[in-house]
Amino acid sequence: MTAPAPAGTCLGRAAAPLCAEHAGRSGICVLPDGRGAFAARALLADAAESTIDAQYYIWRGDMSGTLLLEALHRAAQRGVRVRLLLDDTNTAGLDATLAALNAHPNAAVRLFNPFKLRRWRWLNLLTDFSRLNRRMHNKSFTVDNQATIIGGRNIGDEYFGAGDGMMFADLDVLAIGPVVDDVSTDFERYWNSPSAYPAERVLPAADPRAAAALSSSASLLQRNPAASSYVEALAHTQFVRDLLAGTLAFEWATTRLVSDDPAKALGRAPRAAMLPERLVRILGEPTAELQIVSPYFVPTRAGAGWMESLANRGIRVCVLTNSLEATDVAAVHAGYARHRGPLLAHGITLYELKRAASGGLSARGPRIFPSRRGGSRGGSSGSSLHAKTFAVDRSRVVVGSFNFDPRSARLNTEMAFVIDSPGLAQAMADAFAGAIPADSYAVHLMDSGRLQWIEQQPGSAPARIHGTEPGTTFWQRGAVHVLSLLPIDWLL
Repeated sequence: MTAPAPAGTCLGRAAAPLCAEHAGRSGICVLPDGRGAFAARALLADAAESTIDAQYYIWRGDMSGTLLLEALHRAAQRGVRVRLLLDDTNTAGLDATLAALNAHPNAAVRLFNPFKLRRWRWLNLLTDFSRLNRRMHNKSFTVDNQATIIGGRNIGDEYFGAGDGMMFADLDVLAIGPVVDDVSTDFERYWNSPSAYPAERVLPAADPRAAAALSSSASLLQRNPAASSYVEALAHTQFVRDLLAGTLAFEWATTRLVSDDPAKALGRAPRAAMLPERLVRILGEPTAELQIVSPYFVPTRAGAGWMESLANRGIRVCVLTNSLEATDVAAVHAGYARHRGPLLAHGITLYELKRAASGGLSARGPRIFPSRRGGSRGGSSGSSLHAKTFAVDRSRVVVGSFNFDPRSARLNTEMAFVIDSPGLAQAMADAFAGAIPADSYAVHLMDSGRLQWIEQQPGSAPARIHGTEPGTTFWQRGAVHVLSLLPIDWLL
């Protein structure tokens, strides 16, 4: 079957008049809700007529991951060219499934920076740590070269409100318009890089039983009532309701893709070409305000010094990251904790997200923060921040895979959109003024040098003051203290 030209697909015909009306700008639709973010990917996959290019750091073999793999397989069955590029560090248990997808004549799978030993993966680290410590952290899902989704979400139940355990409060954006070409070009760069290995060179031969499990005749929806229930719930998401009603709103803005050279994964990218330096050149120095949302916030001495210099010049700097009770990586929290006192002493505002999933990170106007209300099937044990975004001077917003930590800066490859949108930037400012303090602990520095965690209470009740990190044990705090003394920032 000959695939139609992307511009002649249904997606192309739908996007063309909108893009013509906003020449030179891209249409951005924020996806703050996990279920809506899953629905967007699934609907795009089922609408694909020409190509699907997906690039991810993590792709779980759980319910949502299996549903999306089946959607890719259905697309390949229709004659769509499907390419799946996965970082290999999180593919354990998926070898047979990925080999089966790769065996389809219309599909191809490549593994980025793969592990040679498939069964005992940790043994690879003993002999090849320097290479394997560098990973592809990029996340994108592009269909017919007409629509793309990028942001913080990997593929897995915890990102899409599909499980009963810890849920991630995360953020993606769906984009149409000229920036989609940039994402497609960037995908080609990674797909053809020396670190991207065809699956047949790494994985065992495809098992026919795995191929049958991917086919529509043996779909997860038919095998698993929980999957059917989840898919039914997607129809009630705001994204799907807006899409069906024809009221899906786009923020039209000049949007630039900033992405690391895949040579960074080989240690060969010059510092000036790395994403942090390029972002600084594009954004310039803040003149009034900087707001950062980062789940793994490890500023290092240099980064902390830069933020302190901004604060010393009267620039308001606000940061939202995970509290110790909410983080899923205690070592990263240790890398952040050592900087809290000096940052607070310079007037920088720090919020730490609570684990309790009682509220929602939303804002007046365009919603840019992920909602934690209705994000799971009701049994969630809490939530952890995973969104990666920051805003400068209420005029520009950055959304992507980049964490404010040394690993994102120097080791992993990353990608992000720089969106010139006062509307989205104002939504972020509004959230820092209202919703974020309600869902977080505000960290305060006392005159004695000790820290306090201030927790807002409902209504007019007085705030609750914690003298130690809330929701944690002595042993958790002790472990973080020990880790904070170790010189491991470069690994975080």
